[in-house]
Amino acid sequence: MVNRTDDAGMMTAMFRDRESAERAYNELRARGYDKDDINVIMSDEARKRHFDDDAEETELGNKSLEGTGAGSAIGGTLGAIVGAVAAIGTSVAIPGLGLVVAGPLAAGLAGAGAGGLTGGLIGALIGAGIPEERAKVYETGIKEGNIVLGFKPHSAEDARYFETHFQKHRGEHIYY
Repeated sequence: MVNRTDDAGMMTAMFRDRESAERAYNELRARGYDKDDINVIMSDEARKRHFDDDAEETELGNKSLEGTGAGSAIGGTLGAIVGAVAAIGTSVAIPGLGLVVAGPLAAGLAGAGAGGLTGGLIGALIGAGIPEERAKVYETGIKEGNIVLGFKPHSAEDARYFETHFQKHRGEHIYY
């Protein structure tokens, strides 16, 4: 059963490998979610491991790479991060945290300001709109190389559908 939280607006799940994350991402797309509706969070190390230059090109891989060039060049200041989000759309690499965020949360992370960044990964996740209890679980997983996907379900039926789908495809720590 899905773990419910006070903030039931976003459904999130963590995946230990690229294949599981790809299946979840592709199912979201097949069910009508736009790529810009889907948040992808992983460490830069996980991005390199799962989506390096030799890996098969996929939409999720492309999404995780969108902002990495600009992100590595912008430094860690709030103004630069806000500028990078505006310049590259919805993906940003956060130097110092080794974090790649793609999707609507990237803008939320930029809006969180320096407070989110100085709090480390948990602070960045909370600043991006993920409740603290989820952020703590995901921090450990992201540091271990896992991939977190998040989205706002269009309906309660979608939430139930994806709960089942994510569990079937090795999704862990599914929250809604």
